[in-house]
Amino acid sequence: MLAKLNSLPVAVRYMLYACIGIFVLTAAEAVETGDYGRLTSDTAAQFMLKWSVPILLTGLGGLYAERSGVVNIGLEGMMILGTWFGAWGTLEFGPWIGILIGIFGGALGGLLHALATVTFGVDHIISGVAINILAPGMVRFLSTEVFDNPTQSPSLESLPKISMPFLAGGLDTPDWLGDIAARNIFYISDLAGFSRGLMSQLSLFTLAAMIFVPVSTYLLWRTRFGLRLRIAGEHPLAGESLGVNIIRQKYIGVTISGALAGMAGAFMAMELSGFFQEGQTGGRGYIGLAALIFGNWRPTGVLLAALLFAYPFGMSRLDRDGTSSHALMLVLALSLAVVAVWAYKQGRKGHAGVATFLSIGMFVWYLRSETATSWFINSLPYMLVLLVLVFAAQRLRPPAAAGKPYRKGGT
Repeated sequence: MLAKLNSLPVAVRYMLYACIGIFVLTAAEAVETGDYGRLTSDTAAQFMLKWSVPILLTGLGGLYAERSGVVNIGLEGMMILGTWFGAWGTLEFGPWIGILIGIFGGALGGLLHALATVTFGVDHIISGVAINILAPGMVRFLSTEVFDNPTQSPSLESLPKISMPFLAGGLDTPDWLGDIAARNIFYISDLAGFSRGLMSQLSLFTLAAMIFVPVSTYLLWRTRFGLRLRIAGEHPLAGESLGVNIIRQKYIGVTISGALAGMAGAFMAMELSGFFQEGQTGGRGYIGLAALIFGNWRPTGVLLAALLFAYPFGMSRLDRDGTSSHALMLVLALSLAVVAVWAYKQGRKGHAGVATFLSIGMFVWYLRSETATSWFINSLPYMLVLLVLVFAAQRLRPPAAAGKPYRKGGT
């Protein structure tokens, strides 16, 4: 069965996984409330897509850095720079220029990381942590000098939003998916409603971010630039013997990494909050790194992980009474049970035992409670990160030279 699934094209396989996931959510909510719709509503999909963008962009940023052989744990700090520079640029010049200035701010952080790690040979983790410490202090100083409130900017202008014609009613056309969702047909309406949410009220900023997934796939695996960047992260000495300037490739990769993290920060300021606020990144840079690892250093994998991790963030803002979050407890218990069976068949009995224990514990918690506490849904993204990293570690393959020091000529 798994072999047949793996033989399918990536896009088809992911769509099938999404359909299965929506069915599980629909069934769990029906068991919970006797009704269905909130977990798979168009609003839930909109929130998920919106909150996935900063995680996606940061994960793609980490992808470029690590494919060039540099571990960039400083993505969080580069996001912070992007939030401030993006907000300032938007206030001064408008949203389009604000995005570019946010990208520039993150790229400065990437360039600093490249200078420390590639030129001066500083440990990659130490350099990244230093940037994460430096960035908040830098933006606090800049805010004090520029904004009336040192912790928050004035309101920002966002980019226009569009909806897909016919599928989501854009351009005054019929709303086909909305009509199907309104019929309240089990699973079919949920599938239509969730799909509609991914196609309605889309910010142009979101569309621009999503374009980076196919663009990155093409650049990294179909161009000479991508080949040179990847050889810098896999076999730098072999690349050097073929005439590739490895140091230049590392600088390019880490600078692009910072630029994408800066773009993620600008998105948070402009689209998620509507203003710059101190501490608004909330650790999304680290979740972006987790998405990179879960995605096995592939753009499509990073996108899938970003959507998975973003879904609870969106639900935490949609589910105020804890009912739908309680249904998610049942989904998590079932998912852990599936992981336990899979791990056992793979011969990983230790992982199977841990997954079984967690599954039973979650199911007991579900049965003994009527609603989920607010901290459960707020902490669920971070729990998912830990669970994914624990149980998916065996199949991961990072770039061979990522994090290793490099000197020209092997000296």
